[in-house]
Amino acid sequence: MFALYWAIPSDRSKVKASFLVLASYFFYGWWDARFLILILFSTLVDYYVALGIQHSEDVKRKKALLYTSLTINLGLLAGFKYLGFITEIANDLIGLTNASSQLPIFDVLLPVGISFYTFQTLSYTIDVYRGSRHATRNLIEFAGYVSFFPQLVAGPIERSKVFLPQFSKKKVFIYSQAVEGVELVIWGLFKKMVVADNCAKIVNRFYDSAEYQSGSTMALVTILFAFQIYGDFSGYTDIARGLAKLLGFELSLNFRFPYFAKSITDFWKRWHISLTNWFRDYLYIPLGGNRQGKTRIYLNILIVFLVSGLWHGANWTFVLWGAFHAFPTI
Repeated sequence: MFALYWAIPSDRSKVKASFLVLASYFFYGWWDARFLILILFSTLVDYYVALGIQHSEDVKRKKALLYTSLTINLGLLAGFKYLGFITEIANDLIGLTNASSQLPIFDVLLPVGISFYTFQTLSYTIDVYRGSRHATRNLIEFAGYVSFFPQLVAGPIERSKVFLPQFSKKKVFIYSQAVEGVELVIWGLFKKMVVADNCAKIVNRFYDSAEYQSGSTMALVTILFAFQIYGDFSGYTDIARGLAKLLGFELSLNFRFPYFAKSITDFWKRWHISLTNWFRDYLYIPLGGNRQGKTRIYLNILIVFLVSGLWHGANWTFVLWGAFHAFPTI
């Protein structure tokens, strides 16, 4: 793909963008071609909704279009990711009434990367609604923004104001940028395959037999687990940033030495930065942010972390994880 991409003349930016979209769809469809319909549908919805918002002067119509985007995107995310969890909660409540009937639990296959590209498309629509950016008329470039394969499945979550314009820029192969890209890919593979995967072998063995281990042993293993998840996640991000550089794109820095943080608040400014910033700009601030007294600030922080927990996984353990991180921050 790299060779074919750079074989296209640099002054043919539209052709390059089209080829990149096809490559991204091929990459995503290789896992399960059925879900190409889903990502294409999400792309078309937000593309036309954003254009409708920009060309409308009716405030009510703009809000209706925004709510349409929110409902469809979050509805798809909830349907695929949280339907089983919601059904389990409903069955638990039904069980409290001693009723014999239970709701069927559907085993729904979760589309890879749906959490990431859903948030990415929503940020675009919300920004157009707020007037902080203009809606693009180029469907190919917008499709590339949504489906860009280096960061499609694991982020970082890019903002349209910074990332979308890169698709229309003339791409010229820069040797030094490509070298940086290769170095990032190698460093990311080292983190993932040497650090994270080898830590996982030890962690899984001890976690699977936790009831037979001492507290001090499990504490040390948990520290090792911290290196595992950092190597895993930041490694994927480095690979994504490196592949993007090889194609002439720049992705945002997603990890900045998080284990050197001096506080919980500082940690979240260094860990999965693109997600933290997304929740700040599109959930925390709209809820009122720091503007409505301490009680409301604490409530807003709690809501953000609970939602963040659910974003990571549909399970009560992730809800507890969100609460666990919220209270030290509060």
